[in-house]
Amino acid sequence: MAKIVFIGAGSIGFTRALVRDLLTFPLMENAEIALVDINKERLDFALRACKKIIALGNYPAKVSATTDRRKALKGADAVLITILCGATRVWRHDIEIPKKYGVNINVGDTRGPSGIFRALRTIPTMLAICRDMAQICPNAIMLNYTNPMAMLCHAMQRKTSIQLTGLCHSVQGTAGMLAHWLEIPYHELNYTCAGINHMAWYLKLEHKGQDVYPKLKEVVSKNKGIYNHEQVRNEMFLALGRYVTESSGHNSEYNWWFRKRPDLIKKYCTKGTGWNPGHYAFILNEYLERDHSWKKETREWLKKDAPIRLERGHEYAAYILNARLGGEPFIFNGNVPNTNLVTNLPQDACVEVPVVVSKNGFQPIHVGALPPQCAALTGLSAQIEMMAVEAEANGDPELIYQAIAHDPLTASVLSLAEIRKMVNEMFRKNKAHLPQFKQTRI
Repeated sequence: MAKIVFIGAGSIGFTRALVRDLLTFPLMENAEIALVDINKERLDFALRACKKIIALGNYPAKVSATTDRRKALKGADAVLITILCGATRVWRHDIEIPKKYGVNINVGDTRGPSGIFRALRTIPTMLAICRDMAQICPNAIMLNYTNPMAMLCHAMQRKTSIQLTGLCHSVQGTAGMLAHWLEIPYHELNYTCAGINHMAWYLKLEHKGQDVYPKLKEVVSKNKGIYNHEQVRNEMFLALGRYVTESSGHNSEYNWWFRKRPDLIKKYCTKGTGWNPGHYAFILNEYLERDHSWKKETREWLKKDAPIRLERGHEYAAYILNARLGGEPFIFNGNVPNTNLVTNLPQDACVEVPVVVSKNGFQPIHVGALPPQCAALTGLSAQIEMMAVEAEANGDPELIYQAIAHDPLTASVLSLAEIRKMVNEMFRKNKAHLPQFKQTRI
């Protein structure tokens, strides 16, 4: 019987989707599922949701819930992380303070000033989980879904021997979108994707041995509906020749080109038809809305007569755990240390590359060099992330300022003096959440 622990199980929709997927594999249909969260109300809803899935699927699985992380980790084979440190109201400050200074942010959970301060709040908790795992279940693997993915994974990979990787939806999600645009069955699209989280590039994109990039360029250039669906990413593709993972909204805040002036924001970040065109604070506003609606939505889902789907979804986690437990090996894109896997990105940075998982663990695949036009932006972002992680480890606020000073969006609208002032204000607002920094004035 496999034991799988969910830390941050109060992310109810995500937890129930992952549990549904896990139980569809024979190796895990009798799993022991341990749910952990500090929010007792959300934890109870998650428990009830998992019990409903188990009952409707007639699975021999067991599920429990606790606020005691160490208790849940005993005997664990795998640990899945979906936490948010500091709550939505703190994340709100991360976005509103930069906006006051002219840095217009769409999501702010991955990089830039907002992503860096989110990392500073979250890294200590992630490292504490690693320490608990090293003591209690050292052979368990960790699958992390929490952002900022690259900075959190880099911090943990520097400090722990736990087998871990970070998982994101963007690689398989974007591949599915491109297959649809190209009118190719998804399972027939052959690709190699590598870079860093939210900024990985499809280095190879083929169908039956033929390069489909020329066809994709024609489709994006001539089909207004397709171009408008992902305006930012399509502009980047037409300029750089490779398609990037993650939504237009996310990518609009990772570079210099789309958010530095109001007219550019209006042109590229408000009219797209994709799920995240790039509106200011788009995901934050969704979270604030969910804070008011999640109880009602969960109660509706839990109703006895409410239909639910038990078919397996497309998240990597269940396939990875099945392979790790002795099932069929699986290839996925994961976040791992750069041990010369991507030769023109910083050594030891957290990179997102193809990984083979089996009962023997994770085996990342060597990719080689990114095209230079992609490596320039990707390498800068990777270096900034490494600076932020180093600064967190040493409690060095000056290095945080220097990292944010190199952020492309921030640097495109602010002077060095203005950036320093903004970072000081963000440190003041986050002071209660950053005990690792003895000094927060720079």
